[in-house]
Amino acid sequence: MIGQLSRHWWALLIRGVFAILFGVLALFWPGITVWALTVLFGAYALVDGVIALAGAFSGVEGESRGWLAVAGVCGILLGLMAFIWPAATALVLLLLIAFWAVIVGVLEIVGAIRLRAELDDVWLLALAGVVSVLFGLALFIWPASSAVALAWLIGLFAIVMGAVMIGAAFRLRKLGEQMNAHRVGGQLS
Repeated sequence: MIGQLSRHWWALLIRGVFAILFGVLALFWPGITVWALTVLFGAYALVDGVIALAGAFSGVEGESRGWLAVAGVCGILLGLMAFIWPAATALVLLLLIAFWAVIVGVLEIVGAIRLRAELDDVWLLALAGVVSVLFGLALFIWPASSAVALAWLIGLFAIVMGAVMIGAAFRLRKLGEQMNAHRVGGQLS
């Protein structure tokens, strides 16, 4: 199973890069309108959902594809909703993002718990999940009152999540390289 995950480390890297790009746009374009923020978030959720759904279809040996499929479908649906109703208010967008962040975070924590027996540094995935859940809960508890505050909150969240995803991707790549070196070394002996 770790071999399968380590071969697809790049998918997590791409998700992380998109998250950081989205976060930087949200932070450095603070006068963004609700419509523009909706379109940017919709694009991010759609790309993230497609990548997660593709991972569910390719499968991970010994793992249920259900959780990844649920996260992918949720991301795709949320992305499409953002494109269909671009005039959504800041509060509606905020609640959609909060709901999405909590669901994705819970799924990442569940994934980390399931992988803990096979991966030493699974804490990165668990940390990504915890950050996502906390962000979602904070949005539910303290709704932002302006598009600028919303853009900054979402931008910071996306950058933190992206950095954690990129760190986990490189850790998976390194683990895959170590596994390949061990296999080659074992065959030469």
